[in-house]
This record gives sequence, structure tokens and C-alpha cells, in this order.
Amino acid sequence: MHRKRGARGALGLVAIGLVAMLVTSCSTGSAATEGTAGETTTTTSSTPPPKPVSLTMGPADAAVDVAPGVPVVATATDGKLTQVTLTNPEGVAVAGQVTPDGLQWTNTEPLGYQKTYTLSVTGEGADGKPVTKTSTFTTVKPRTLTYLSVNPQDGTTVGVGQPLAFYFDEPIADKAAAEAMISITAEPRVEGAFYWYDEKTVHWRPQAYWTPGTKITINAKIYGKHVGNGVYGEEDRVITTTIGDSVIHEADGQTHQVVTKVNGQVVRTMPTSMGDAQNPTPTGTYVLTEKHAHMVMDSRTYGLSLEAGGYVTPVDWAFRMSNSGIFFHSAPWSIGDQGHRNVSHGCLNLAPENARWVFDNSKAGDIVIVTNSGGPVLESWDGFGDWQIPWDQWVKGNR
Repeated sequence: MHRKRGARGALGLVAIGLVAMLVTSCSTGSAATEGTAGETTTTTSSTPPPKPVSLTMGPADAAVDVAPGVPVVATATDGKLTQVTLTNPEGVAVAGQVTPDGLQWTNTEPLGYQKTYTLSVTGEGADGKPVTKTSTFTTVKPRTLTYLSVNPQDGTTVGVGQPLAFYFDEPIADKAAAEAMISITAEPRVEGAFYWYDEKTVHWRPQAYWTPGTKITINAKIYGKHVGNGVYGEEDRVITTTIGDSVIHEADGQTHQVVTKVNGQVVRTMPTSMGDAQNPTPTGTYVLTEKHAHMVMDSRTYGLSLEAGGYVTPVDWAFRMSNSGIFFHSAPWSIGDQGHRNVSHGCLNLAPENARWVFDNSKAGDIVIVTNSGGPVLESWDGFGDWQIPWDQWVKGNR
């Protein structure tokens, strides 16, 4: 009896030992990885420490001859800007704005010429620690400033032939830089190009006449920017203008008639007398510029003396076609010649009622096309003779 009970007890101990081995084996496989025999290793994960903010600033510290038209910029990387202050020599803060994401600040108020500014920038990174950088720089002293005049003027309505003309009052050495400062936006959009007439004058026009109803915005951001040879822009200009109805006067020197088309439709035909054989009217495409209800036409202003057959004549309803003195105008003294022969000094003579109609129904930028007059070709620089230049030549810019 005792032996039997001992045998059963021994079997029980064996069973318990097997269970313990199984439990130990399962536990070891799930909680550790194998190393060398009889050893186990455990793994742990680590995250890199948070980065501090990195700040960049422009202009650089101690910079000199900084163009005040170039923006002052502060930028944060691996963090955000928390405070930016740009102060002028009097300690007054210059206005600026930070982007919504807090990554960049730019001044919104222009800087002055020949002044020293201090830029202080503070940012904070993911590590929660503030970082501050400071720079001091000085803006340039220009050799001289240039003012920009523009034709057409702001708020005007002009014709389909109107070029956009820009007149600097100083010679421009860096013409490409000057062009880059002048932004032209048209609705509907149109491609166009600049063309330089001299060292101070540049025009911009599309390849073909403007579309009636086009809205044009000129944004000339020249202030504080260098256009070469120590010349800097004096003042920005913003001009808006609208293209009105298409008005084209077709003047034929053989039929002695002016046919006026408005938006492609003939609306009036008028007898005219152009320049005589000694003073033939140049042929080509003119653009109307200025008008005068009453004026004195003095040939001496165009280089023709009274002794050489010049004149000083009061006229009514005069609309300028060229800078060399060619106008539409009332000429009651030549009514008998109008529609038959050319007897003027180059102008397009009209009967008083027709001259008044042109005066009242035309605007700056409208087109006059002169053909068959026997005269030379209109020079591109005479008034707005822009359309005399072929497009493939115009786009080269004449810099």
C-alpha cells in the first residue's frame, strides 16, 4: 500500500514539473529575444530632442547701400516668429506683417533713403526656448532720384490705339530693371511688350489694337529701386484706365474723304483737304492725343518760319494727330477744296460742323489712318506713331 501511494506521488511531481516547463517556455518566447545561449535581450524606443528655431534675416547685419525698395524679411525654420521689430533712426517702429503661419515677416511701410535701421527678431522652436537675432543696416544715398510720368492718366477712358507711355525724368541705364518694376494687368488678358524710344521714354502696347471695354491697371513700383548709374525711383505710380469704343478715322488723300468707323460700322463720311505738294501729309497710323476747342497754330513751333511760308493761324476744334503739328481742325477757308484737292500745310482740314463732330466724338487713343497723300511715311517717334513699328521689331525692345 505504501509503495503504491509513493508511485502515484512521484507521477504527480513529474506532471507538475512538465507544466512548469511549458509555462516557462511560453513566457520566454513572448517576453524576450534570443541572445547567446541562456541569455535574453530587451529593446527600447528613443525620440530625438525637439529642435530649436532657426532664424534668417535680410538684409544682413552691417549691410550698407541697401535699396529701400527691397523688402526687409525675417523667416523662421523649425519654429515660429514671436516678435519682430524694425526701428528707424528715431527709434520708431516700421510697420510690417507676419504671415498667418507665423513663418515670415515683411515690412509693409517703405524705408527711407540714407538711413540706418535695426531689425530684432525673436522666434520659438518646438523646444520651447526663445531665440533672438539682431541686425543693423544702412540704406543707400542715391546719386539722384527719377520721377515717372504716365500717359494715359488715372481714371481716363482712351481709344483702342492708345499706347501706355512712361516718361522718366532721368536717363535710365538699366532698362531691363526699369521694365521689371512696371506691372501691367489687362482684363481681358493681352500679351504686350516694351519699346524704348530714348534713354528716358518707354512705351508698352499689345500686338494689335486693344479690345473695347478692356480694363488696364498699371502698377509702377519704382520707389527705392535702382535703375542704374546711381539713379533710384522717387515715387510709385498706380494708374487705371479703360479702353472705350473703337473709333477709327480712315483718311484717303485721293478721294479726299474721311470715313469714320465706330466699332467697325461706318457712321460718318466727311470731305477733307490734306497737305499740298510742298507739305504732304505723312502716311501711316496716327493716334489722337490732345484736343483744343480754340488754339493758334504757329508753324514756327514746328520749325517752319514765316519767311519760308509759315503761318500763325487761329483755328477751332483742333485734335492733335502728331507732335510735328498735324491736326484735324476746322478750316472754313478751304471748304471749296475739301473733297477735291489737297491745299493745307499738312493738317486734315474739315468743315466747321465736321471738325466739331470729330472733336465731340473722338478721344485720346483713337486711330487715324492716312493713305494716298503722296507724303512720306509717318515716323514712329512722331506723336504716338507706335503702330508704325512692326511687331517682330517691337518685341525686341530697342534697349
